Amino acid sequence: MKLDDATFQRLRRLAPVLDDILGAREIEHADQAVNVAALAQLCAEIFDAYRDQYPDETAQARCNALESQ
Repeated sequence: MKLDDATFQRLRRLAPVLDDILGAREIEHADQAVNVAALAQLCAEIFDAYRDQYPDETAQARCNALESQ
């Protein structure tokens, strides 16, 4: 699934936040917490759009993930 330009730009803007958190192994500032919430929301939106386009593949991937746990 190709991302539209606006979604891609939002993802690109928020990606460094995750990198900072992973590097520090903690959320150091309130703005990081706010941005990680925005990233989570964006990821959920991307997932929903993908699931709408590929419902069978998404359902199978979920089953596979549950089986591997």
